[in-house]
Amino acid sequence: MKLLIFDADAKTRQIFSAAFPEHELVFFEHSPKSDDLTAHPDAEIVSIFTASTFKEDSVDALPHLRCIATRSTGFDHIAVEYAKHKGITVCNVPRYGTHTVAEFTFALILALSRKVPEAVQQVRDKGSMTTAPFEGINLFGKTLGVIGTGAIGKSVVRIAQGFGMSILMHDPFPAHEIENEHTKYVAFDDLIRQSDIITLHVPYTKENKHIIGKDQFTQMKHGVYLINTARGELVDTQALCDALEYGTVAGAGLDVLEAERELKDEQRTVTNAPPEVLQTLIRDRELIDNPRVLVTPHIAFFSREAYEEILTVSVKNIQNAIAGTPSNTL
Repeated sequence: MKLLIFDADAKTRQIFSAAFPEHELVFFEHSPKSDDLTAHPDAEIVSIFTASTFKEDSVDALPHLRCIATRSTGFDHIAVEYAKHKGITVCNVPRYGTHTVAEFTFALILALSRKVPEAVQQVRDKGSMTTAPFEGINLFGKTLGVIGTGAIGKSVVRIAQGFGMSILMHDPFPAHEIENEHTKYVAFDDLIRQSDIITLHVPYTKENKHIIGKDQFTQMKHGVYLINTARGELVDTQALCDALEYGTVAGAGLDVLEAERELKDEQRTVTNAPPEVLQTLIRDRELIDNPRVLVTPHIAFFSREAYEEILTVSVKNIQNAIAGTPSNTL
């Protein structure tokens, strides 16, 4: 059986090669391209990462495709329903890096609230030990708004409790057992209005695109911090740029951007992208260049432990699909 493995680094090659010695594996360092697929029409398994997209045309290019295994929890980069309609199994890694992403969330919060990157840069560039520009804020006593209380959101709540923060939560499926006198569920608009720091931990769907937009920024406290380690499409990029300009948002920590995939292939995107994508790319560039914004390249998940878990579960998903007992299906 032929497997096409995209976005494959050295560790991916090592683990997959060891797991499938009797199958033909074709590794690609990049995301799927049409030429890659047409060159291997007999492929039955495809494994991709979130940097890739696998839409209807990609599915149609592989007439013998049996399984699409994404090495991620999110699956908005795949034409899931179309694939399922054609009898193709689609599976993901439903949970990994719970503590990893939560810890990174606080890395961004602390870096912003204590102006760590600017202070490091001053010492490095100027050798200056001046402290005046770097007055920060305490987290103790501040209100953290957590949107989404799945496994990662709950871990964020636990860490926030250790900092002595008050925590407001919103989730359509609340886990009331984690509530206490300092931690409670509230309506979405109440969370938006009352939080000093807002952090997003929900998957992206068509229904929640731009759940943080112009109306929400208008309601926020002046000087709020926004953290997004979930999906870039959850935040209206133009509205965030405006909120930063007006001072509503004091700073943002973004591990994801709305045009993230296009940024990874910017030259091809600029040539072929529709106007709305180009506009978002321009705004994403504004965020990257803004000194009050920290942008990281989608690494919140990327600890040694979490990455090994992703690869191990992905291998098991493929092995189960080959055996006819698919797991973690969508």
